[in-house]
Amino acid sequence: MAKTIIDDFKIVPRFMMVCITIMCFQVTSWMMSLDAPTLEQSGFCSIIFGCFSACFAVWLGKET
Repeated sequence: MAKTIIDDFKIVPRFMMVCITIMCFQVTSWMMSLDAPTLEQSGFCSIIFGCFSACFAVWLGKET
């Protein structure tokens, strides 16, 4: 029964989306708190948001 509940409510994908959303929020807050972001810090932020976009696209494709 627990497996059915986990599969029917899609708990794991939703939990993963919540986690990556929190991570993106934390990275945004960190980036905005920097006085003069370097190229490496900007690249890190860009990679995190690229990962968020990819995860969101995959999640939307699997929600049907």
